[in-house]
Amino acid sequence: MARKIIIVDDDRETREMLQVLLELEGFEVKLAANGLRLISTLHVDKPDAILLDVMMSWIDGFELCQAIKKNPEFQTLPVIFISGRVSQSDRKRGLEVGAADYFTKPLDTHRLVARLRQVTGLPAQGPGAEAKSPS
Repeated sequence: MARKIIIVDDDRETREMLQVLLELEGFEVKLAANGLRLISTLHVDKPDAILLDVMMSWIDGFELCQAIKKNPEFQTLPVIFISGRVSQSDRKRGLEVGAADYFTKPLDTHRLVARLRQVTGLPAQGPGAEAKSPS
C-alpha cells in the first residue's frame, strides 16, 4: 500500500514538482497551499508524513508543526520541513518544534525521498540502497 504524503507549500511550482517526484517514487500525494488547507484535510486524508514549507502566509511552518504535534492524534506523524531558510538557527528551531528533519531548497531530492521512505517505514530503493556485505 502506498504511503500518503501531504505537501504544504504556498508555491504552486514547488508543490507540483514534489508531487511528480514523489508519485514516481510510489507515494500517494495530496497537496495543500497553506496551513489552513492542511488543517482542514488532516483528519480526512490521514497522511503518513507531511512535507512542510517554513515561510507561508496565515501561519508559518514552525507554528503549524507545533500545533500538529500538540494534537495527540498527530503527535507521532513525521513532519519534514522544506525551506529556503538555511540558517542553523532555523534548522534547530524546526527540530525543536517536532520535525523529523529539515531540508533546504534547492532540495536534494534523492536524500529527501530516502528520508521519506525511512520515516514512513518503506524499504530504501535505488543505487546504494542494498545492504553491503562486509569484506
